[in-house]
Amino acid sequence: MPLPVIFLMGPTATGKTDLAAALHDAYQTDLISVDAVQVYRGMDIGSGKPGAAFLRKHPHALIDIRAPSETYNAAQFCEDALGLIAESHARGRLPILVGGTMFYFAALEHGLSELPGGDAAARAEIAREMEELGAAAMHAKLREVDARLAGTIRPSDPQRISRALEIHRLSGRPPSEVMAENAGAPLPFPLVKLGLFFGERKKLHARIETRFQKMLERGLVEEVRELLASAEAAGESPQNWASLRAVGYRQTIDFLRGEFSGEELHARGAAATRQLAKRQLTWMRRQPELVWLEAEGALEKARAHLDAREELAEFRRG
Repeated sequence: MPLPVIFLMGPTATGKTDLAAALHDAYQTDLISVDAVQVYRGMDIGSGKPGAAFLRKHPHALIDIRAPSETYNAAQFCEDALGLIAESHARGRLPILVGGTMFYFAALEHGLSELPGGDAAARAEIAREMEELGAAAMHAKLREVDARLAGTIRPSDPQRISRALEIHRLSGRPPSEVMAENAGAPLPFPLVKLGLFFGERKKLHARIETRFQKMLERGLVEEVRELLASAEAAGESPQNWASLRAVGYRQTIDFLRGEFSGEELHARGAAATRQLAKRQLTWMRRQPELVWLEAEGALEKARAHLDAREELAEFRRG
Protein backbone atom coordinates (compact mmCIF):
# COMPACT_ATOMS: atom_id res chain seq x y z
CA MET A 1 0.00 0.00 0.00
CA PRO A 2 1.41 3.47 -0.86
CA LEU A 3 2.61 5.56 2.06
CA PRO A 4 0.27 8.38 3.13
CA VAL A 5 0.49 12.16 2.71
CA ILE A 6 -0.86 14.76 5.14
CA PHE A 7 -2.39 18.07 4.05
CA LEU A 8 -2.35 20.64 6.87
CA MET A 9 -4.36 23.65 5.75
CA GLY A 10 -6.20 26.59 7.22
CA PRO A 11 -6.91 30.29 6.83
CA THR A 12 -4.11 32.75 7.40
CA ALA A 13 -3.28 33.46 11.07
CA THR A 14 -4.60 30.15 12.46
CA GLY A 15 -1.20 28.79 13.53
CA LYS A 16 -0.47 26.28 10.75
CA THR A 17 3.30 26.74 10.93
CA ASP A 18 3.49 26.15 14.67
CA LEU A 19 1.31 23.05 14.43
CA ALA A 20 3.43 21.69 11.58
CA ALA A 21 6.55 22.19 13.67
CA ALA A 22 4.99 20.38 16.62
CA LEU A 23 3.97 17.46 14.40
CA HIS A 24 7.48 17.43 12.95
CA ASP A 25 8.79 16.95 16.48
CA ALA A 26 6.27 14.21 17.25
CA TYR A 27 6.49 12.17 14.03
CA GLN A 28 9.09 11.25 11.44
CA THR A 29 8.08 13.83 8.89
CA ASP A 30 9.26 16.12 6.11
CA LEU A 31 7.59 19.53 5.84
CA ILE A 32 6.65 20.95 2.44
CA SER A 33 5.37 24.52 2.19
CA VAL A 34 2.16 25.17 0.24
CA ASP A 35 2.42 28.95 0.00
CA ALA A 36 2.44 30.88 -3.25
CA VAL A 37 4.28 33.86 -1.71
CA GLN A 38 6.82 32.21 0.59
CA VAL A 39 8.45 30.68 -2.49
CA TYR A 40 9.95 34.13 -3.20
CA ARG A 41 13.26 35.28 -1.74
CA GLY A 42 13.16 38.65 -0.02
CA MET A 43 9.41 38.50 0.56
CA ASP A 44 9.68 37.52 4.20
CA ILE A 45 7.63 39.89 6.33
CA GLY A 46 4.51 40.23 4.19
CA SER A 47 4.31 36.49 3.55
CA GLY A 48 4.61 35.58 7.23
CA LYS A 49 7.63 33.44 6.39
CA PRO A 50 9.17 31.58 9.35
CA GLY A 51 12.52 32.94 10.53
CA ALA A 52 15.90 31.41 9.75
CA ALA A 53 16.36 29.87 13.23
CA PHE A 54 12.91 28.29 13.08
CA LEU A 55 13.58 26.85 9.62
CA ARG A 56 16.91 25.39 10.70
CA LYS A 57 15.08 23.40 13.37
CA HIS A 58 11.99 22.69 11.26
CA PRO A 59 13.06 22.74 7.59
CA HIS A 60 10.35 23.50 5.02
CA ALA A 61 10.87 22.66 1.37
CA LEU A 62 9.65 25.13 -1.29
CA ILE A 63 10.54 28.28 0.63
CA ASP A 64 12.89 30.83 -0.99
CA ILE A 65 13.15 28.98 -4.30
CA ARG A 66 12.37 31.87 -6.69
CA ALA A 67 13.34 35.50 -7.20
CA PRO A 68 10.36 37.90 -6.93
CA SER A 69 10.71 38.70 -10.63
CA GLU A 70 10.16 35.05 -11.58
CA THR A 71 6.87 33.23 -11.93
CA TYR A 72 5.77 30.20 -9.97
CA ASN A 73 2.46 28.51 -10.66
CA ALA A 74 0.39 25.50 -9.68
CA ALA A 75 1.91 23.28 -12.36
CA GLN A 76 5.42 23.99 -11.10
CA PHE A 77 4.28 23.43 -7.54
CA CYS A 78 2.77 20.05 -8.40
CA GLU A 79 5.95 18.93 -10.13
CA ASP A 80 8.09 20.04 -7.20
CA ALA A 81 5.74 18.64 -4.54
CA LEU A 82 5.39 15.23 -6.19
CA GLY A 83 9.16 14.91 -6.36
CA LEU A 84 9.53 15.87 -2.71
CA ILE A 85 6.79 13.45 -1.64
CA ALA A 86 8.56 10.63 -3.49
CA GLU A 87 11.86 11.52 -1.81
CA SER A 88 10.20 11.62 1.61
CA HIS A 89 8.55 8.25 1.08
CA ALA A 90 11.85 6.78 -0.13
CA ARG A 91 13.34 7.74 3.23
CA GLY A 92 10.43 6.07 5.02
CA ARG A 93 9.08 9.39 6.26
CA LEU A 94 5.70 11.11 6.32
CA PRO A 95 5.30 14.20 4.09
CA ILE A 96 3.27 17.01 5.65
CA LEU A 97 2.22 19.70 3.19
CA VAL A 98 1.38 22.84 5.13
CA GLY A 99 0.05 26.19 3.98
CA GLY A 100 -2.88 28.26 2.85
CA THR A 101 -2.68 28.34 -0.96
CA MET A 102 -5.79 26.27 -1.51
CA PHE A 103 -5.50 26.16 -5.30
CA TYR A 104 -2.14 24.40 -4.92
CA PHE A 105 -3.67 21.80 -2.60
CA ALA A 106 -6.51 21.22 -5.08
CA ALA A 107 -4.14 20.96 -8.04
CA LEU A 108 -1.99 18.39 -6.24
CA GLU A 109 -4.93 16.30 -5.01
CA HIS A 110 -6.94 16.21 -8.24
CA GLY A 111 -4.33 16.87 -10.94
CA LEU A 112 -4.01 19.76 -13.35
CA SER A 113 -5.37 19.87 -16.85
CA GLU A 114 -2.95 19.50 -19.74
CA LEU A 115 -3.61 22.91 -21.25
CA PRO A 116 -2.29 24.54 -24.42
CA GLY A 117 1.23 25.87 -24.08
CA GLY A 118 1.75 29.58 -23.59
CA ASP A 119 1.91 31.87 -26.59
CA ALA A 120 4.10 34.96 -26.13
CA ALA A 121 2.16 37.12 -28.59
CA ALA A 122 -1.25 36.23 -27.11
CA ARG A 123 0.04 36.71 -23.59
CA ALA A 124 1.52 40.13 -24.42
CA GLU A 125 -1.73 41.25 -26.02
CA ILE A 126 -3.78 40.11 -23.03
CA ALA A 127 -1.33 41.82 -20.64
CA ARG A 128 -1.70 45.07 -22.60
CA GLU A 129 -5.50 44.81 -22.45
CA MET A 130 -5.37 43.99 -18.75
CA GLU A 131 -3.31 47.11 -18.07
CA GLU A 132 -5.59 49.33 -20.19
CA LEU A 133 -8.99 47.95 -19.22
CA GLY A 134 -8.43 46.49 -15.76
CA ALA A 135 -9.17 43.06 -14.29
CA ALA A 136 -12.93 43.64 -13.89
CA ALA A 137 -13.40 44.44 -17.58
CA MET A 138 -11.29 41.44 -18.60
CA HIS A 139 -13.34 39.26 -16.26
CA ALA A 140 -16.43 40.44 -18.12
CA LYS A 141 -14.79 39.35 -21.39
CA LEU A 142 -14.16 35.93 -19.89
CA ARG A 143 -17.79 35.71 -18.79
CA GLU A 144 -18.88 36.25 -22.39
CA VAL A 145 -16.94 33.20 -23.62
CA ASP A 146 -17.16 30.97 -20.53
CA ALA A 147 -19.66 32.02 -17.88
CA ARG A 148 -19.16 28.81 -15.89
CA LEU A 149 -15.42 29.30 -15.48
CA ALA A 150 -15.81 33.04 -14.87
CA GLY A 151 -18.06 32.19 -11.94
CA THR A 152 -15.15 30.40 -10.23
CA ILE A 153 -12.61 33.21 -10.70
CA ARG A 154 -12.66 36.45 -8.75
CA PRO A 155 -12.81 39.63 -10.87
CA SER A 156 -9.75 40.82 -8.93
CA ASP A 157 -7.58 37.84 -9.97
CA PRO A 158 -5.76 39.05 -13.11
CA GLN A 159 -3.45 36.05 -13.34
CA ARG A 160 -6.20 33.41 -13.62
CA ILE A 161 -8.35 35.66 -15.84
CA SER A 162 -5.42 36.18 -18.22
CA ARG A 163 -4.60 32.48 -18.42
CA ALA A 164 -8.24 31.57 -19.11
CA LEU A 165 -8.46 34.15 -21.89
CA GLU A 166 -5.16 32.90 -23.32
CA ILE A 167 -6.53 29.34 -23.48
CA HIS A 168 -9.62 30.64 -25.26
CA ARG A 169 -7.59 32.57 -27.82
CA LEU A 170 -5.33 29.62 -28.49
CA SER A 171 -8.10 27.00 -28.70
CA GLY A 172 -11.10 29.02 -29.85
CA ARG A 173 -13.20 27.16 -27.27
CA PRO A 174 -14.46 27.82 -23.72
CA PRO A 175 -11.48 27.22 -21.40
CA SER A 176 -13.56 25.05 -19.05
CA GLU A 177 -14.23 22.59 -21.90
CA VAL A 178 -10.52 22.36 -22.68
CA MET A 179 -9.73 21.77 -19.00
CA ALA A 180 -12.39 19.08 -18.63
CA GLU A 181 -11.10 17.15 -21.63
CA ASN A 182 -7.52 17.21 -20.41
CA ALA A 183 -7.88 16.56 -16.69
CA GLY A 184 -4.70 15.53 -14.91
CA ALA A 185 -4.01 12.51 -12.74
CA PRO A 186 -5.05 12.61 -9.06
CA LEU A 187 -2.58 12.25 -6.21
CA PRO A 188 -1.65 8.53 -6.08
CA PHE A 189 -1.26 8.31 -2.29
CA PRO A 190 -3.61 7.89 0.69
CA LEU A 191 -4.44 11.37 1.93
CA VAL A 192 -5.15 12.74 5.40
CA LYS A 193 -6.56 16.28 5.37
CA LEU A 194 -6.39 18.40 8.53
CA GLY A 195 -7.99 21.86 8.63
CA LEU A 196 -7.42 24.54 11.27
CA PHE A 197 -10.15 27.02 12.18
CA PHE A 198 -11.41 29.28 14.97
CA GLY A 199 -14.94 28.55 16.11
CA GLU A 200 -15.44 32.25 16.87
CA ARG A 201 -14.82 34.42 13.85
CA LYS A 202 -13.89 37.41 16.01
CA LYS A 203 -10.85 35.49 17.30
CA LEU A 204 -9.57 34.99 13.79
CA HIS A 205 -10.22 38.62 12.90
CA ALA A 206 -8.38 39.80 16.02
CA ARG A 207 -5.38 37.63 15.14
CA ILE A 208 -5.40 39.01 11.59
CA GLU A 209 -5.42 42.59 12.89
CA THR A 210 -2.52 41.85 15.23
CA ARG A 211 -0.61 39.93 12.57
CA PHE A 212 -0.74 42.73 10.03
CA GLN A 213 0.19 45.34 12.64
CA LYS A 214 3.26 43.28 13.55
CA MET A 215 4.20 43.06 9.88
CA LEU A 216 4.17 46.84 9.69
CA GLU A 217 6.23 47.12 12.87
CA ARG A 218 8.78 44.63 11.51
CA GLY A 219 9.30 46.69 8.37
CA LEU A 220 6.81 45.61 5.70
CA VAL A 221 6.87 49.04 4.06
CA GLU A 222 10.65 49.01 3.81
CA GLU A 223 10.58 45.44 2.45
CA VAL A 224 8.22 46.49 -0.33
CA ARG A 225 10.22 49.66 -1.01
CA GLU A 226 13.33 47.51 -1.53
CA LEU A 227 11.46 45.16 -3.87
CA LEU A 228 10.26 48.08 -5.96
CA ALA A 229 13.77 49.53 -6.07
CA SER A 230 15.15 46.17 -7.23
CA ALA A 231 12.62 46.05 -10.05
CA GLU A 232 13.44 49.58 -11.17
CA ALA A 233 17.19 48.91 -11.02
CA ALA A 234 16.66 45.92 -13.32
CA GLY A 235 14.63 48.03 -15.72
CA GLU A 236 11.49 46.00 -14.99
CA SER A 237 7.96 47.02 -14.10
CA PRO A 238 6.80 45.70 -10.71
CA GLN A 239 3.29 45.60 -12.22
CA ASN A 240 4.44 42.57 -14.19
CA TRP A 241 5.61 40.69 -11.09
CA ALA A 242 2.92 38.23 -10.03
CA SER A 243 4.61 38.03 -6.62
CA LEU A 244 3.71 41.64 -5.79
CA ARG A 245 -0.01 41.11 -6.36
CA ALA A 246 -0.19 39.16 -3.09
CA VAL A 247 -2.34 40.37 -0.22
CA GLY A 248 -0.46 42.87 1.92
CA TYR A 249 2.07 43.68 -0.77
CA ARG A 250 -0.53 45.10 -3.13
CA GLN A 251 -1.90 47.42 -0.45
CA THR A 252 1.59 48.52 0.61
CA ILE A 253 2.49 49.42 -2.97
CA ASP A 254 -0.64 51.59 -3.18
CA PHE A 255 0.42 53.29 0.06
CA LEU A 256 3.91 54.00 -1.30
CA ARG A 257 2.32 55.55 -4.38
CA GLY A 258 0.58 58.00 -2.08
CA GLU A 259 -2.95 56.69 -2.53
CA PHE A 260 -3.71 56.69 1.21
CA SER A 261 -2.21 57.19 4.68
CA GLY A 262 -0.31 54.82 6.95
CA GLU A 263 -3.38 54.36 9.17
CA GLU A 264 -5.39 53.47 6.09
CA LEU A 265 -2.71 50.97 5.07
CA HIS A 266 -3.28 48.99 8.26
CA ALA A 267 -7.05 49.05 7.77
CA ARG A 268 -6.85 48.01 4.11
CA GLY A 269 -4.21 45.34 4.67
CA ALA A 270 -6.17 43.76 7.51
CA ALA A 271 -9.42 43.92 5.50
CA ALA A 272 -7.80 42.24 2.48
CA THR A 273 -6.41 39.54 4.76
CA ARG A 274 -9.85 38.93 6.28
CA GLN A 275 -11.26 38.53 2.78
CA LEU A 276 -8.50 36.05 1.96
CA ALA A 277 -9.27 34.05 5.12
CA LYS A 278 -12.96 33.99 4.18
CA ARG A 279 -12.12 32.56 0.74
CA GLN A 280 -9.84 29.98 2.30
CA LEU A 281 -12.56 28.84 4.71
CA THR A 282 -15.13 28.69 1.93
CA TRP A 283 -12.86 26.38 -0.04
CA MET A 284 -12.19 24.20 3.01
CA ARG A 285 -15.91 23.73 3.68
CA ARG A 286 -16.22 22.05 0.30
CA GLN A 287 -13.54 19.48 1.07
CA PRO A 288 -14.70 15.91 1.70
CA GLU A 289 -13.07 13.97 4.52
CA LEU A 290 -11.48 17.07 6.03
CA VAL A 291 -10.74 16.68 9.73
CA TRP A 292 -11.55 20.04 11.36
CA LEU A 293 -9.26 21.11 14.21
CA GLU A 294 -10.14 24.02 16.50
CA ALA A 295 -6.97 26.12 16.46
CA GLU A 296 -6.83 26.36 20.24
CA GLY A 297 -5.60 22.95 21.39
CA ALA A 298 -5.07 21.76 17.82
CA LEU A 299 -1.92 19.73 18.56
CA GLU A 300 -3.65 17.35 20.96
CA LYS A 301 -6.56 16.87 18.58
CA ALA A 302 -4.26 16.35 15.59
CA ARG A 303 -2.16 13.79 17.44
CA ALA A 304 -5.24 11.95 18.68
CA HIS A 305 -6.52 11.68 15.10
CA LEU A 306 -3.17 10.60 13.66
CA ASP A 307 -2.47 8.13 16.46
CA ALA A 308 -5.83 6.47 15.83
CA ARG A 309 -4.83 5.67 12.25
CA GLU A 310 -3.09 2.33 11.94
CA GLU A 311 -1.18 3.26 8.78
CA LEU A 312 0.56 6.13 10.61
CA ALA A 313 1.87 4.09 13.54
CA GLU A 314 5.32 3.60 12.01
CA PHE A 315 5.91 7.36 11.83
CA ARG A 316 5.47 8.12 15.53
CA ARG A 317 8.53 9.10 17.52
CA GLY A 318 9.07 7.27 20.77
